[in-house]
Amino acid sequence: MTHIDFASLRLIGLNHSIASQLHLLDTPPAEARLLRVSAVQRDRLGVHDGHGESSARVPPGLLKELQLHGLALAVGDWVLVDGRADGEQWIARRLEPLNHLARRDSAGQRQAIASNVDTALLVMGLDHDFNPRRLERYLSMVHAAGVAPVVVMSKADIVVDVAARMQQLRQRLPAALPLLALNGLSGDAAAQLAPWLGAGQTLVLLGSSGAGKSTLTNTLCQTTQATGAVRADDSHGRHTTTARSLHRCAGGACIIDTPGLRSWQPDADEQTLAASFDDIAALAARCQFRDCRHDGEPGCAVRGAVDADRLRNYHKLLRQARLVEQTPLERIAERAKWKAITRAPRKRAMQGRD
Repeated sequence: MTHIDFASLRLIGLNHSIASQLHLLDTPPAEARLLRVSAVQRDRLGVHDGHGESSARVPPGLLKELQLHGLALAVGDWVLVDGRADGEQWIARRLEPLNHLARRDSAGQRQAIASNVDTALLVMGLDHDFNPRRLERYLSMVHAAGVAPVVVMSKADIVVDVAARMQQLRQRLPAALPLLALNGLSGDAAAQLAPWLGAGQTLVLLGSSGAGKSTLTNTLCQTTQATGAVRADDSHGRHTTTARSLHRCAGGACIIDTPGLRSWQPDADEQTLAASFDDIAALAARCQFRDCRHDGEPGCAVRGAVDADRLRNYHKLLRQARLVEQTPLERIAERAKWKAITRAPRKRAMQGRD
C-alpha cells in the first residue's frame, strides 16, 4: 500500500490533483512512499518527505522509458519511492506533472527545468543585467508551461535610475503582469512577494547568473546558499548555483532555485508565443492584410504602436520556434533557399561585369 503523509507533504506542495493520480494507477508499487524530487543528478535524485531530504536511485529501465517519450525527471516532480533490503531507495514511478518547465538548447534539444510549479519569479537585475529581450524569453517559457509569471527586478538598492527602468518595462510588457522592484537582501522582499508565498505554493526562480536568485532564496527561506560577486564591467555572475534545488520557506512555500540561463530558447510553438505577445496579436487583427508581417506593409496596425525592439524580438522568437518544429529535410531545404537568396546578388554582379 502506498504511504502518503499528506500533512507533511502538503508543506512541500502536495495537492489533491497530484494525490488523486495514485487512485488511477493500474499496479501501484507495494509499500511505496510518495516523495518530491528536490535535486537531480545523473542516476540519483534528492527526494524530500516534508521533513528532510534523502537519496534515491533511478532504475535504468525508468530512465529509458522517460527518454523514449521525450521526458526527463526534474526538481518538483512527485515520485513513488520503493525501499530495498539493502537500504537503498529506488524510484518506482513518476506521477504525471501538472505542468513542466523546459527550455531548448542551441541544438534544439529540450532540457527539463522544473515541474509542478505555481509561480515563476523572473529575476533580472536593474544594473547591467537589465535586458528586456531576455525577460520576454522568460515570459514565453513560462507561458508555454502554463505557469503564472511575476517579474522581480533585483538590486533596487544600488541602482540610481530605478524608476526610469521600471517605467520602460511597464510600457513594454503586458499591463496585467506583476512587476516588482526590490532589494533581495532586505526582509521587505518577503513582504512584497507575500501574495505568492502561501503555504503549499511552489515557486521557481529564473534569471541569468548574478541576477540575485540565490540571494533572494536565502532571504525568503532563511537558508545559506553560496552567493558570489558579479563582475563590475558587465554584472555577470560567477555561477554560484550549479544545480536546481528545492528549498522550504518558513511560511510553507517552496522555492526551486536554478543556475543562470545562458544560451537557450523557449520551449514554445508559434501559438504559445503569440499568447506571450498578446498585444501584438490583438493589434494584428486590425491590419489591412491578413498575412501582414508588420514589416513595411501598408495599413499595418502593429508597426508604430508596439515598441520596435519588442517587435523584432517577437519575430526572432517566431523564427526559432519554426526552426525547432521543422523536420530535418525541411531544415535542409530552408538552408538551401537562404543560400540561394544570398548568392543571387553576387551572381547578378558577376553577370553584369561580363
